[in-house]
Amino acid sequence: MRQSRLGVLLRNGRRISRRRLLVGIGAAGGLAALGWAGASAISGKGPLALVYRGPAAGSGCAEAVAALLRSAPAGFRTEYCGPDEERQLSRSTLAEAAVYAQPGGGNVNRAWRRMRDHAEDIRGFVHDGGSYLGFCLGAYLAAADPGFGLIDGKVDQYIGTDGASVDSTDDTVIAVTWRGRVRHMYFQDGPTFELGAGVPGAVLATYDNGAPAAVVTTFGAGRVGLVGPHPEADRSWYADIGLTNPDGIRFDLGYDLIESTLDQEGSAARRSAALAAPHLSSVK
Repeated sequence: MRQSRLGVLLRNGRRISRRRLLVGIGAAGGLAALGWAGASAISGKGPLALVYRGPAAGSGCAEAVAALLRSAPAGFRTEYCGPDEERQLSRSTLAEAAVYAQPGGGNVNRAWRRMRDHAEDIRGFVHDGGSYLGFCLGAYLAAADPGFGLIDGKVDQYIGTDGASVDSTDDTVIAVTWRGRVRHMYFQDGPTFELGAGVPGAVLATYDNGAPAAVVTTFGAGRVGLVGPHPEADRSWYADIGLTNPDGIRFDLGYDLIESTLDQEGSAARRSAALAAPHLSSVK
């Protein structure tokens, strides 16, 4: 039933009111106040994280993910890749990166039509030791149908699960339990996850009905971090839609997702080992 309901909702499209608001003048001012770069590349000396920016992502979502990565303890330098960027999304571009991030957006099926030509390159990057970060829509796209097929399990719509506290696609603030502590996060029709039996992985957070809200798993020699809510949401996201986070605007949950995905050792060494030993099929 949940899969059937998901298919109908995704074909009909989902409301993305915050993302429409981000196109407005006020949101643009908010991005400027946060110091976000509008250029394709953001300079730095840390490991490279590629962030998709294009028609398969919502307006402002790529910038929020890039800002999260730049401010993370690992000190990433970020570059945008996409059809209108200086960096195109390709196997050779991905070969230079430690992390590829797929931001949030709107309709899954429409996004997949934009991304499916890149599926093999993304799968190869992760399988060879790269790390994939999926935020909301980006987490949906980690599934197999439709999607990149990076998770051995299911990706489903949280609002369609039994006991969900949210039953609409409106932007809202939702309570999750993250590593045993109740926290509040920006949420807009994000997914939940079910890893297959025996699949390596960890649940970082659950929704209030116990459904996983954030997970880390493996794909080949690489790692995959997925989250349904938005740990990258900054103050402008809440202000533009008139929402308040009772915890304040904090990014520690996003940092935890990133560090857990990288396994606190980074994926560059794993990737080098994978390329030197093609038989490697899992990450410890």
